[in-house]
Amino acid sequence: MPPRKRAGAPVSVNTKRSRVVKPKAVKTEVDDSSPDDKELKERFINTFDDSNYASGLSNRSLKETFKDEYVRLVPIINELMQSSRLIMSKVGDELFYSLVAEEVASKFSGLDVSARMVYQLIEKAGNVGIWTKDVRNQTNIQQQTLNKIFKALESRRLIKPVKSVSSKKVYMLYNLAPAKELTGGPWYTELEFDHEFINEMRKFLMQCVRRLNDGKGVSLTEIRDKMAQAKVSKVELSIDEVQQLMQTLAYDHLIEDINVNNLGEVLYVAARRVTAMCDFHWWDVMSPDFHFRKIRFEDGVELAPHEPHHHTA
Repeated sequence: MPPRKRAGAPVSVNTKRSRVVKPKAVKTEVDDSSPDDKELKERFINTFDDSNYASGLSNRSLKETFKDEYVRLVPIINELMQSSRLIMSKVGDELFYSLVAEEVASKFSGLDVSARMVYQLIEKAGNVGIWTKDVRNQTNIQQQTLNKIFKALESRRLIKPVKSVSSKKVYMLYNLAPAKELTGGPWYTELEFDHEFINEMRKFLMQCVRRLNDGKGVSLTEIRDKMAQAKVSKVELSIDEVQQLMQTLAYDHLIEDINVNNLGEVLYVAARRVTAMCDFHWWDVMSPDFHFRKIRFEDGVELAPHEPHHHTA
């Protein structure tokens, strides 16, 4: 049995065996990029400023531009893709890279691959948008998961839902204005066909046709300028939209085109209805079979039973 040590007796320490080795300082941040890599990264990003690469930089063009330095771009490309600064897509057999602005990239931070895939589909749809069902069919993502992705993208103001005149809900990028095919253009108000607005515009157009240039002919440009001057519409109508209104008046036999001006624009006047003489007497109207007869007029027009006749001169 080993002898007991007295209380307070000094304890010998073997300094050779109890030597403490102090750990070396460890860097908390490591910057592996050399000045050359930083310069290469900057040149790579600046390449996208070229207007030729506005729609994307192909992998082939990348190799031709950077040549021997192409191999060193691999970690740079990976870094930019991880930070959502770079988007890779495939057209046919060729890879394309598109640079994303920093403020936009920050909105993509934390999104998974599925969410980015959904965003790219919506982006391709442009201002006509894409239907929810089409997104589900093209991505094979379950509806419950897809709804969460839509909600996440909406909360980041990357996309927005738009209801069309066909009552379908489509998604498009947040900063895009919906196409007229979705909203119905100026003829719809809150997705409802605005009969009152159209009737008011038709009345104003008839006033322009009868009064401008003493009723001797007015062009679409003159009518549109008069509409803007009179401020009859809260929505500015284009030449094509004014022409659509004029066509409805022509179909109703209220106006007709007579000539063109020096600029080659069609001139419109109010239609004049003229009834030509026909080959029956007034007492023929009393005949029971009058409505079933064909009537021939002096101008050579033959009117079938129950057919309305509008003749302009």
